[in-house]
Amino acid sequence: MKLSFVFFAAIVFISAGCSSAQESFTVVDRPDGNGVNSYYFGNRPPLLPSPLVKLPCGAIKPQGWLRKQLELQADGFVGNLGEISSFLKKENNAWLNPKGEGHSGWEELPYWLRGYTSMAFVLGDKKHIDEAKLWLENAFATQRPDGYFGTKSNVGDGKGAPDLMPNMSMLAALQTYYEYTGDQRVIDLMTKYFLWQLTIPDNRFFSGGWQVPRNGDNLNSVYWLYNRTGEKKLLELADKLMRTGSSWMNIATGGHNVDFSQGFRKPAIYYQQSKDAKHLQASENNWENIMNIYGQVPGGMFGGDEFARPGYTDPRQAIETCGAIEMMRSEQILFRITGDTKWADRCENIAFNTFPATMTADLKALRYLTSPNQVNSDSRSKEPELANGGHMQVMNPHDHRCCQHNVAMGWPYFAECLWMATPDNGLAAIFYCESEVKAKVSDGSEVTIAQKTNYPFDETVEFTLTAKSSVRFPLYLRIPAWCKDAKITINDKNVDVKARPSSYVKLQRLWKDGDKINLNMPMKPAVTIWKKNQDSASLNLGPVTFSVKIGEKYERFGGTDKWPAWEIKPTTAWNYGLVVDVNNPASSVEVVRKPWPASNHPFTLDSTPIELKVKAKKIPTWTEDFVGLVGKLQPSPVKSAEPVETITMIPMGAGRIRLSAVPVIGEGPNAHNWTLPPAPMASYYRGSVDPISAISDGRVPSSSYDRGTPRFTWWSWSQFGKLQWVQQNLDTEKTVSSCEVYWFDESPANADCRVPEWWKILYKDKDEWKEVKNPSGYGVEVDKFNSVTFEPVKTTALRLQVQCQKGRSAGVYEWRIK
Repeated sequence: MKLSFVFFAAIVFISAGCSSAQESFTVVDRPDGNGVNSYYFGNRPPLLPSPLVKLPCGAIKPQGWLRKQLELQADGFVGNLGEISSFLKKENNAWLNPKGEGHSGWEELPYWLRGYTSMAFVLGDKKHIDEAKLWLENAFATQRPDGYFGTKSNVGDGKGAPDLMPNMSMLAALQTYYEYTGDQRVIDLMTKYFLWQLTIPDNRFFSGGWQVPRNGDNLNSVYWLYNRTGEKKLLELADKLMRTGSSWMNIATGGHNVDFSQGFRKPAIYYQQSKDAKHLQASENNWENIMNIYGQVPGGMFGGDEFARPGYTDPRQAIETCGAIEMMRSEQILFRITGDTKWADRCENIAFNTFPATMTADLKALRYLTSPNQVNSDSRSKEPELANGGHMQVMNPHDHRCCQHNVAMGWPYFAECLWMATPDNGLAAIFYCESEVKAKVSDGSEVTIAQKTNYPFDETVEFTLTAKSSVRFPLYLRIPAWCKDAKITINDKNVDVKARPSSYVKLQRLWKDGDKINLNMPMKPAVTIWKKNQDSASLNLGPVTFSVKIGEKYERFGGTDKWPAWEIKPTTAWNYGLVVDVNNPASSVEVVRKPWPASNHPFTLDSTPIELKVKAKKIPTWTEDFVGLVGKLQPSPVKSAEPVETITMIPMGAGRIRLSAVPVIGEGPNAHNWTLPPAPMASYYRGSVDPISAISDGRVPSSSYDRGTPRFTWWSWSQFGKLQWVQQNLDTEKTVSSCEVYWFDESPANADCRVPEWWKILYKDKDEWKEVKNPSGYGVEVDKFNSVTFEPVKTTALRLQVQCQKGRSAGVYEWRIK
């Protein structure tokens, strides 16, 4: 066990019907990972010992604001998704058919069920427990003699590789069910199913589709079962899972946000068996690299809307709701495997600052994409500046298919991780939240510890222990990275230990019924400077990051009267820069603490229990861009001649529209004027592959198939053969009379992207688009510029309209306007 700053208290005498006992109060990097908990399932040999052991579902009863979120979830669209989602309609549903036949046989039901099952058991809600059991019972009924279970559409049956992604989520739901009920059928089903997986040839095992980068979840379930049965063949299957699917051993530099958030944990999971530090380091390297490129923003996530793309790193870039909750789960798993507090800090960052804003405050609608800087949540498509087009930011319970179902696990899984058991038969308080845990410790004595706090909005946590008789065991308290001066008392007496950030305080003593522990974690205003995002600033208080408070107007956008969809639009100014001493924020930031809301709901615009009052100035030239996103950040410090105002900042998790990476106002030679951005470009369709800026970057290719020169394509199989356009907006109204185009053409290699069948030039006349008159000819020759002249027109924008060849796409290297 690695110890740091170890302190031993004097011997004290405890009156508990027994003789004296020694207390020891120490600071450690992680709980003692060399033992095996006697009462809960940690890793059994030859897996690495578990420094933290998950308690069974039902052992922890969340209270306070977290229980409120779970109750809202149960009453909201998650708890009533059966009447909203067509994938959960029971009639002829494949997941309710013993043969696995019927509709909706893919991932949506299992996605929802794993979180819904956890929610039902965590709340102890009979209505929802019965509903969960209805779906789970059919999982047992579908198991075939060869061991496969689930829907028929996913098994392949020799005609193709099986798609095992839906079953990975169903396994998670079954594991929760077993932990709560002890139903032996779960163990039997999983054993037979995993033995079946061993029979699948490697080249057909996790060999296609979304399951390829995400099969670490299957691996996680294999270890869960091994720790309960000791079946050695499961370790063979673990090796097979590591060598199939994506290895995640190479450092990720971008790509699909959920693939990453869910997949990168795989090598660290396998580390428990390999014991090779390279596997643990691979997961950490991946996390750090993605966050260093795309995650230099507040809220604990990264820009992946729905792809992380080079150059798209501003805090206006969004994260998919699925990405946020999968990242929370990854960090919970990695925290349990390693005991390293950084994973808990990272999970808290998302849970308090990003995740609440993905849904309306009543949890009756959600959106697909959420940004740290987001000044509207309307129906406008933000493509191409967001990778996904369409109504991605409308709060809609009927839409956003994967997130609509997967969001169910966010709060329940967080609640299940508030407390964990330790290898030395102790307990660890992980995520501070009002709750009660009942668990076995020491010699098997059962204790209950009630936790009272409004953390993360309060700096004090109070614990009260209940036990039938005195019992000696270690109690670990996690000290977050932001906390520098934690103080602990036991029964109002100071604990002589110097707690340090990113550690645990281990309290080893003879505990008696009624003992009280108080943990105080002073919260002072702090600032984070995002150097890779124009030196913008975020204000923090403990684990909470703050946003400029923006008034919200909800406008109905379809849905039903019972389950409406909403656009959210701003009603107050948002374009502020902070007038704050970034080196001493406490001197210029006023912390205003308000009464705890009667609703027990701190994540709403008007019920936040804490606010910041800050001096600020408007930046008049900072506006929305051409697609409706907040304009990109420009370098701080920023000059502003506007008067100083006092603005209110609220926790960013409470703002559905928010500004949390904020420019800093300054004067002098280092200060910058905020300039209007250059004229933007747009296109009818845009995939995630090629930058639209390539059409005017001045880089001329050596040929029409020059792979080293950036180009723009309308790349998607769904767009082949269609009419497309790309648009250049001019800084001001100008007279233009010619342009030239250099086409991209793949014909030397294959025929997917070819010169167009025909093309035209259109110009903007007020609100209409018109074709130019008397064009000299629209050439489609390769390896050269194709020029066209036409009657001069005055306009603010031109469009290059392209008809793709049948079954083909088209692309452009350069489009010059003269």
